[in-house]
Amino acid sequence: MTTPQQVADIPGLSAPNLVEAFRATVAANPGRVAARTPDDSTAYTYAQLQEAAERLAAGFHGLGLRRGDTLGIMLVNRPEFHVIDIAALCVGATPFSIYNTSAPEQIEYLFGDAGTRLVVTERVFLDRVIAARDAGTPIETIVVIDRQEGETLPDGVISITQAEGSAEATFDLEASIAAIEPDDVLTLIYTSGTTGPPKGVQLTHANLLGVMRAIETHQPWPRAGAQRIVSFLPSAHVADRWSCHYASLITMGTTVTTCADPKALMQVVSQVRPTVFGGVPRIWEKLKAGIEAMAAAEPDDARREGIQQGIAVAIAKVRAEQRGEPVPDEIAAGAARAEAAIFKPLRDKLGLGEVVWNVVGAAPTPLAVLEFFAAVGLPPCELWGMSETSAVCTTNTPSDYRFGSVGRVLPGVELRIADDGEILVRGPNIMLGYRNQPDKTAEAIDADGWLATGDIGQIDPDGYVSIVDRKKELIINAAGKNMSPANIEARIKSASPLIGQAVCIGDARPYNVALITLDPDGAAGRDPSSPETRELIEEAIEEANSHLSRVEQIKRFKILPGEWQPGGDELTPTSKMKRKPIAAKYADDIEALYG
Repeated sequence: MTTPQQVADIPGLSAPNLVEAFRATVAANPGRVAARTPDDSTAYTYAQLQEAAERLAAGFHGLGLRRGDTLGIMLVNRPEFHVIDIAALCVGATPFSIYNTSAPEQIEYLFGDAGTRLVVTERVFLDRVIAARDAGTPIETIVVIDRQEGETLPDGVISITQAEGSAEATFDLEASIAAIEPDDVLTLIYTSGTTGPPKGVQLTHANLLGVMRAIETHQPWPRAGAQRIVSFLPSAHVADRWSCHYASLITMGTTVTTCADPKALMQVVSQVRPTVFGGVPRIWEKLKAGIEAMAAAEPDDARREGIQQGIAVAIAKVRAEQRGEPVPDEIAAGAARAEAAIFKPLRDKLGLGEVVWNVVGAAPTPLAVLEFFAAVGLPPCELWGMSETSAVCTTNTPSDYRFGSVGRVLPGVELRIADDGEILVRGPNIMLGYRNQPDKTAEAIDADGWLATGDIGQIDPDGYVSIVDRKKELIINAAGKNMSPANIEARIKSASPLIGQAVCIGDARPYNVALITLDPDGAAGRDPSSPETRELIEEAIEEANSHLSRVEQIKRFKILPGEWQPGGDELTPTSKMKRKPIAAKYADDIEALYG
């Protein structure tokens, strides 16, 4: 574990704000690549990134951006994001990103709520941003980063080179940076809006530096040699903004490779060979299904059987360790053979052979997934947090993880369980408040600084925290039994690679039913309405039910056509369930299941 002195020795973590942290990181790593595309068509060393950001900062100032203003960003994952974000910070402004799946009316709401006059985007999103501007938002100037030579841009739209050329001779960069206070708003993270319009979470420089110092004490960021990470989640998501921008690039000197197309993630991973890797549970579920399919397709019978036996014996070893029991010599020897012959070559093939820290969060991860990856030498460390807590409150670590928990609380962060089971947290990572919503802020944070998270949780005697469910999403059936739909859904999805999404319904009902969608990869083009598909899903439901109490079990289900996409009617941009919209949209299907 890192000591406070070691934390102080990391240049960026001793800074008073994120701009000074970035400058300290640049001074320590001027020639290291900071941000790049997989093909290196765009790449910045740390020194080049600083130069580009400070040049653009002067241009933004010339366009009227000032301390305390907001800068809207709508981009795919690309190196230019880091330049633009840091440039705005140099001015003392608050840069924030919005999801690329946002409709014009959503864009209008977000930029209106933030009071944004300057937006940076790319041509593929330009029409939607213009539509939002013309609908009456405060937007005055739109900067396009990928204008083609000779292309005429609409009124009020300029290219990134024109933005740089707007620099004012009066802009004092050093004075601007020196004026940044720790409690200045660093960014806005707009919540997904599962229960209403998105709320703008205001995070400060002190919030993010505080969480980074706490994490470095709890689980040191890898830094032996050149560290690498892949940025593939949207920068509007607190997880990517924290892990790839503030932590990796600004404070820890890690090389960030951007992946604009999440479907190409594993191709990029195999090239980059990251040292830190993470994602939502669905990524790990799909990776597990892919590995199992690859093993099943092994043409050599002996080799195929050896792989399956190796996985089984390694899982047996992991289970014994998790129970705190001695590992039998036979199991230990078999797992060691599998590690050398199967798992190490597999990790190298996937591009995960040099990973030091695997992270998973945002939703419950099925136990079978955790056991599988721990067995193959890639233990996913579940963590827990939310936008309002600067991404992280608790985390497991590679050397200290307990399945079913989200780890221990970070140093300096307080956590307690309220009388009704809700998790309350307090510490340097807690948001300043919701933008323009003092009433919502007061509802969330009490007079003593405790944030009501909305999550129901438990703490075991060793300090490991477990998340039971969302407070407002608990199912209370007709008999008054409380159940966690998320846990039931995780069990269903882990029962078969055919299942993409599962929604458990049962609130005020006599029994639970489920809506199922097929996984486009795992189902391999199967017809959702075919008897064979239904039989396979029925087997998966029976398998899931065998691990659930009688009252939790799924009695009936419906396989829906099509795939649910993030940002659509059923899922938020961060793939959280929109339970009320789902219940309304599929009301007839649900009623038929209870008919």
